[in-house]
Amino acid sequence: MVESLTQVKSPMAMPEPSDSSPPVPVAADFESAMRELEQLVARLEGGQLALDQLLGSYQRGTELLSFCRGKLNAVENQIKVLEGGELKPWSAA
Repeated sequence: MVESLTQVKSPMAMPEPSDSSPPVPVAADFESAMRELEQLVARLEGGQLALDQLLGSYQRGTELLSFCRGKLNAVENQIKVLEGGELKPWSAA
């Protein structure tokens, strides 16, 4: 019996998300994501991780970075609304 290529699953294939479970957030909030990202960067820069740990840390870092960028973009959009559609320069006076 010959299986088609679309039916054969790779052992490395990611499980398909189920529609019944809600998505798990990457982090609780921006600050905790930044702390974790800083810790990951320190470990990556230390050069002491095994290759599989390095790859996993890099992937987690990209998730955290995307989460933080999304939060910052959302805040920037809220500021634009508050400022009448125009983002004004920050003055910490």
